[in-house]
Amino acid sequence: MERMLRITVGLGISLLAFIGPENRWFLFGLVPLATGLSGWCPPYQLLGINTCKLKLWC
Repeated sequence: MERMLRITVGLGISLLAFIGPENRWFLFGLVPLATGLSGWCPPYQLLGINTCKLKLWC
């Protein structure tokens, strides 16, 4: 669920690059998009946070 939310938010923010004059909002969207697609979040690892409920996949 969290990964899908990250991918959706990342895509939404990245699409702002196509609205209006040149802007760099898409760069902010790349972070949640990349962590959602990869399934790995560096701050979560540093803080020891694990949101995975299934031990098989974590």
